Amino acid sequence: MFLLKYNNPKNLKILLLFTIIVTCVIILSVFINYRHILNKPGNIIPSIQKGVNISINQLRHTATRNGMTEWSLEAKSAQLIDSKKEAFLQNISLTFFLDNGEKIYLTANQGVLKTDSNDIEVSGNIMIKNNKYRLKTENLHYEYGRRIIFTNAPVEIFGVSFNLMADSMVFNFNTNKILLEGSVNGNFSKNIKL
Repeated sequence: MFLLKYNNPKNLKILLLFTIIVTCVIILSVFINYRHILNKPGNIIPSIQKGVNISINQLRHTATRNGMTEWSLEAKSAQLIDSKKEAFLQNISLTFFLDNGEKIYLTANQGVLKTDSNDIEVSGNIMIKNNKYRLKTENLHYEYGRRIIFTNAPVEIFGVSFNLMADSMVFNFNTNKILLEGSVNGNFSKNIKL
């Protein structure tokens, strides 16, 4: 092992010079690597599209009315286009809060949040669930002003004692009622209570 005697000024100068050189080399290599990354912006955020004002990961947004939380949204990523007043979302998780304290959970692959109205359109593997029921469909719209969700795509609703299918559906958060339209059919068990 190489040991320097610190009482010798020449050895101390060599040690200090060596430390300064190593520090400068480390700083220089970090700077060069950082500049290399900046020269390739595609590596930093590959999903930014033309016209996008902001692109972020892990979006959380909550909508309130009269001091009450109506829904809370989380998305893995979002791209905001301010000129269209839209946020394009990926891997969405929405929680709706009902007046009676219950919650309805929605998940979807992607969607669009209208930033001026708080309306939401979602699509791809949509699953809505609460403590009693599940609903599956491929696209869905939420109107913040009327507090309704609706779809013109086929839906399947199932619970412990029933399974229903319909061509379209409207659910009203104010009345807590669902309207199924089109070709509606399903199965009920003997023990169902309506």
